[in-house]
Amino acid sequence: MHPAFSVIFLTTLIGAGQGLFLALFSAQAYTELNLLPSMSDTNFFGLGSLFALILMMGGLIASVFHLGHPERAWRSATKWRTSWLSREVIALPFMMLMITIYGVMHWFGLDGIIYSSATGNNFSYSLLVAGSIGAIAAFILFVCTGMIYACIKFLQEWATPFTIINYALFGTASGFTLAAAFSSFYDAADMTKFFTVWAIILTVLVLLTRLASLFRNSRIKHKSSMQSAIGIRHPQIQQKAMGMQGGSYNTREYFHGKTKAFLKSVKYIFMVLVFPIPVILLAMGLDTADSGLLVAAFVVQYAGLIFERWYFFAQANHPQNLYYQTV
Repeated sequence: MHPAFSVIFLTTLIGAGQGLFLALFSAQAYTELNLLPSMSDTNFFGLGSLFALILMMGGLIASVFHLGHPERAWRSATKWRTSWLSREVIALPFMMLMITIYGVMHWFGLDGIIYSSATGNNFSYSLLVAGSIGAIAAFILFVCTGMIYACIKFLQEWATPFTIINYALFGTASGFTLAAAFSSFYDAADMTKFFTVWAIILTVLVLLTRLASLFRNSRIKHKSSMQSAIGIRHPQIQQKAMGMQGGSYNTREYFHGKTKAFLKSVKYIFMVLVFPIPVILLAMGLDTADSGLLVAAFVVQYAGLIFERWYFFAQANHPQNLYYQTV
């Protein structure tokens, strides 16, 4: 497939926003369970929510650039019964609404205790109501985004549970890495260590699932062939022309136009940028809580995610390319 940079930025930005919110929600849950010390700065969660919203808004703005008629974008939500894209269009603004409520409750001090346990733990409205609903919406949004591609059965590279799993893990890992960098600017060493450790764990976990998906895709036996594409069963067929004098929508949108060597180089680039370098930087910043190292870890990892998402789209081999092949 031909990767559209608008979709690449859409998926990576909203994924990081979802991950950042999940990191904030997890940290608040740990503090209210007395597993982490509370933040001295009450604006931490409010400002973090704002950053999550900015990322998701950036993804929405990026998505406009691949719409032929942006003024009709609202219609994409009308097919929610059958379309995963419509479900994503509904889930995304709903999650942004919950993040807004969560952030406002913290920023303006509108929070309160909703439940006190027998062990002395006090649970707030922001955690059990806005935060919990927002966290559920985040996972629903990950599923909707992943299923947009996983449900396309004839694109065998996408039609796998790894698509959904990797979308969720990449987003969550980048969000926790960003949370580690964000918290390092506060006087909260324990909170920074919490985010950093989980960022490393999630990055290693998504490395394993991405390697598994790459291994699976390298062993795919495609259901279609040149013979089935043109309806001729002869064992030896060679294409001498693409069937037209110039390019078309098919040759522009369903094939990336790059060589196998270029595709392989992109894979090596994202494998280095997304996994080992951020993990090394996170590990170096684990004890020192060095803001520079943690910010660099997020920047490098996000740059790698752009390469990874480009490779994800480009690797999908549309069956029509059996007819047009490389042009």
